[in-house]
Amino acid sequence: MLRQLYIKNFTLIDELDISLYEGFSVITGETGAGKSIILGAIALLLGQRADSKTIKQGADKCIIEAHFDLSRYAMQEFFDENDIEYDAEDCIIRRELTAAGKSRAFINDTPVALSMLKELGEQLMDVHSQHQNLLLNKQDFQLEVVDIIANDALQLAQYQKSYNGFLQAEKELKEMISTIERNRENHDFMQFQYDELANANLTKGEQEELEQRSETMEHSEDIKSALYTTDNALSSEQVGALESLRVSLSALRNIENVYPEVGELVQRIDSDYIDLKDVSQEICSLLDSIDFDPTELDQVNNRLDHIYELEKKYHVETVEELINKRNELHYQLNAIENSDESLEALKTRKNDLEIRTRKEAEVLTKLRIKAAKTIEDEMQKRLVPLGMPHVRFSIQLTATELGYKGSDRVSFLFSANTSTPLQPVSQVASGGEIARVMLSLKAMISGAVKLPTIIFDEIDTGVSGKTAEMMAQIMKEMGGHGRQVISITHLPQIAALGSVHYKVEKNETAHGTTSRMHQLAPDERVREIAQMLSGSDISEAAIQNAKELLKN
Repeated sequence: MLRQLYIKNFTLIDELDISLYEGFSVITGETGAGKSIILGAIALLLGQRADSKTIKQGADKCIIEAHFDLSRYAMQEFFDENDIEYDAEDCIIRRELTAAGKSRAFINDTPVALSMLKELGEQLMDVHSQHQNLLLNKQDFQLEVVDIIANDALQLAQYQKSYNGFLQAEKELKEMISTIERNRENHDFMQFQYDELANANLTKGEQEELEQRSETMEHSEDIKSALYTTDNALSSEQVGALESLRVSLSALRNIENVYPEVGELVQRIDSDYIDLKDVSQEICSLLDSIDFDPTELDQVNNRLDHIYELEKKYHVETVEELINKRNELHYQLNAIENSDESLEALKTRKNDLEIRTRKEAEVLTKLRIKAAKTIEDEMQKRLVPLGMPHVRFSIQLTATELGYKGSDRVSFLFSANTSTPLQPVSQVASGGEIARVMLSLKAMISGAVKLPTIIFDEIDTGVSGKTAEMMAQIMKEMGGHGRQVISITHLPQIAALGSVHYKVEKNETAHGTTSRMHQLAPDERVREIAQMLSGSDISEAAIQNAKELLKN
């Protein structure tokens, strides 16, 4: 329930801070006073996109904030799922707009995306404006009404799960048929490619090893020369490093007893001598292993040329990619060979899912047929007292192909007179009749959908007198079950039935035009309803009529 509304620097509103209450409340005011401004601010709170032009001229920022009491509604799950602090008694929604065009949204001081604000707003409030009467033209709205009364949300969710599975299987089947046809056309070419790659006997890391082997063999003479030079420098009996170290080591050992200072040097030279001797032996082994074989070099290079040719042909850069291509071709060829079995299996799965989906659609249809009868009876009861004694309201369900919401097309049929045949309500109902039909539908739906707040914006268009009073009684009844119903109206019969009465008025100040909304005291309310009855010149008779309306 909306408890508090705060608006600052929004179009003609300087600052508004007003309390709202449970039950049936009314808002009145002359045309152009600013009632639509209030609705525009609320629309922003419900996630509508903002326009910086709505900021009051001269202001840098606009703030719209609402406080909701959610203690009677099980809504904590939404807050938990979105990691937002939950306060059932004071849920705060806020929009901030800057003159620079920036917009921010908050739920309980947590910044949120506009989509999340809209998702929460749809659970908090329903604003019925005049253009919403056009919903009666739409099949989706009519089907939604039937589904709400049918209370078939679980069955619809199960159906949609099956329907999505059926669509996915149908898509996979079409793709498989297309792939099989395409692969069969390319079978011979794919087989040739696979044979070529399979006969190449490729192994991972082969290319790198061959390239290194080729490089070594092509430089074998340089390698041999370098190894021979190194071996000679280390092992020559005359000037070799090993011989020099051996002589140095022997000389120092001869004086080690009489000159201990060379003891550490003896150890270091001895260690170096051992290491260098190992190096010399490895050099000798390498010399013995270097054996240039022109035939082997040709074989290595031919193998590399074949690999490079395959890589170029298949537009890859490594042997590993060639191996992957070979494996992919092998999989595709196997798939072609086994395609008939796979195709039949997928056809069976698709058919099974279609059968299941149709059965679940039938369950929905039965629930909707039952709900349609309930709606027809309820609408008849509600519309007759609203000045339509001969009204007929019927719901036509027509079978269609499977769709996201089942296999039913819903059409609301209407006739205000016994002599007029039933026809789609949007085609034959007048503006006033459509308003009464929509109010009756909303009243019926409100019992099934626990919305905290419902706002009617001039739903009384095209009606007057006793009919308007009966419409007011319906709205008052809707607000009598722990719900908040607010009606923006021009009719005194409706204004008089509100438990709380607010007025929106426009004032001219030294700083320009402003709009404000305030709660009327009892005497102010009498004058407001009297003015609605008689116009700007309020007569004593109008005053008495206003008091009588309020008394009744």
